[in-house]
Parts: sequence; C-alpha cells; structure tokens
Amino acid sequence: MSRPPIRIAPSILASDFGRLAEEVAAVSDAGADWIHVDVMDGHFVPNLTIGPPVVEAVRRATERPLDVHLMIEAPERSIPDYVAAGAARVGVHVETCPHLHRTLGQIRELGARACAVLNPATPASAVETVIEDADQILIMSVNPGFGGQSFIPQVLDKARQIRAWADQRNPELELEIDGGIGMATIAQAAAAGVNAFVAGTAIFREDDYAAIIESLRKEAERARS
Repeated sequence: MSRPPIRIAPSILASDFGRLAEEVAAVSDAGADWIHVDVMDGHFVPNLTIGPPVVEAVRRATERPLDVHLMIEAPERSIPDYVAAGAARVGVHVETCPHLHRTLGQIRELGARACAVLNPATPASAVETVIEDADQILIMSVNPGFGGQSFIPQVLDKARQIRAWADQRNPELELEIDGGIGMATIAQAAAAGVNAFVAGTAIFREDDYAAIIESLRKEAERARS
C-alpha cells in the first residue's frame, strides 16, 4: 500500500523573528518540505502570535507550501484571510469546530488542503467520521500554546488508529505530528504511521539546518521501512 512520503515541516515559532524572512528562506533551501506556521489567538491557547500579514510575508520568502495551524476560536471566520495570505494547508482544531465537516469543506472550497487537529487529550474518534473529508490530520504531541515542550508518547496509539482508518478509507491522507519532535522521538512517530513531522527547536537551535533536516528525514524513513 502506498502512503504519503516523509515530510519535514520546520515551525517558524522557534525561529528568530527578527530575521524571519531569512530564516524561512534558509530552512527552505535546506530541504524543508513545508513551512509550519502557528497562529494563536490568546483565547483557545494562552499565547498570542501572528496574523495574515505575517503569513503573507512568509509566503513571499519561500516557494514551499505553508502549513498554517490555526489555534484559534471560531476559525471559520478567519480561514478566508489565511488562505488569501498564502496558506496551502489550513489546520483547525476539532475542539473549536462544532461543525467540523462543514469547516473542512470551507477550506477545500477556498482552494487549500484541509487539516483537522487533535489536542493530546482528544480521542481519535473525534476525526473518525471525517477521514474521507480531510487531506490531513494533525496530532498534537504536546499541549498547544508554547514551543519547546516534551513529547507525550501516549498519543502514538491515536496515530496508529488514525493511520489504520486512513489505510482503509483514504490512503493519501497526510498524518502529521507536532510537539517535541526531534532525533529522539521522530522514529517512534514514524513507526506509528505518521508521515509529516513538525519540528521547531530541534531544527532552529542547530547551526546546520540542512544536516538536521536530512538526519530527521533519514531517521523517519528508517523507522517506517
């Protein structure tokens, strides 16, 4: 059975925001598949980050797809603005979407890839009915809102369950994980069926972005082969 390829998505939350365009260009040139952009509203999560103008600036700095993760309340109100700003993939939390199927459809109608996001304590069953309606599922392996947290291994059972559903009903589904991903944890996630990996501090704390991205990719490919 064919599954989506391994994808490495550096999270700009861990980059030097004073040199944001340079940082985005650097990880793009170093082999990043996607650029992961965390949007936080200070309500759904305790932190406050960026809006559509910054996403638009990131879009100008790279040709890589922007993987925009909306950690915000009532995301359906803001989705058009983020797609217009350049988001190629838009993730919405199931915890904020009482009409998840409709919201995923909204994203697709606007021309972006639709992603449903699960907090660590949210069960896999929350996305079981939208496996065919999503292009991507993102599993949070830390509690959202801050970078640099430790990986929560219990979410791997959730990954295995979602990948099993996807293998049966939507084999092209991208299964992504975000939180505490680095050389010590990426193999566990890949073995559980994850193919897309958000990494922040694991990449941006290194001097050689190309070397760490390649090392992460090889470790994930080894674990799932």
